[in-house]
Amino acid sequence: MSDRIEVVSFEDAKIDIQKIRHQVFQQEQGVEPELDFDGLDNLTPHFLAYRQGQPVGTARLRSLDAPGLERHSVKLERMAVLSAYRGQGIGRELLQAAIAFAHSQGIAEIRLNAQTYAKAFYQKLGFEPYGSEFQEAGISHIAMKKHL
Repeated sequence: MSDRIEVVSFEDAKIDIQKIRHQVFQQEQGVEPELDFDGLDNLTPHFLAYRQGQPVGTARLRSLDAPGLERHSVKLERMAVLSAYRGQGIGRELLQAAIAFAHSQGIAEIRLNAQTYAKAFYQKLGFEPYGSEFQEAGISHIAMKKHL
């Protein structure tokens, strides 16, 4: 369990967000920095999970405005928890905070691209897979969505 989850701007929490994502995505998973830091961070609300006052997890919600998508759709992206804090419910708390935030903003649907090993984690919180598995940054993913 985390101490707290905060909704923050990228600008206000840039160092903490970058540190977590660098460790999880670049160091652990070999994702190229330019794929992770895609220039969209300043356009999205971010979530930071803290444990004993230290930032240990993050995620962002990006607005989707494309034909064919339900009005007020967002995409959960860049969800990461430092390895020493996994298995303690922090990822679930981050996801629940993002869902609650989206709901409070009148969002109708949340989408995400889950790494396939994490599919069951998202399903437990009401996300349903759609489409076929695909590769993103050299990692197997499945698209998922949840109606609010």
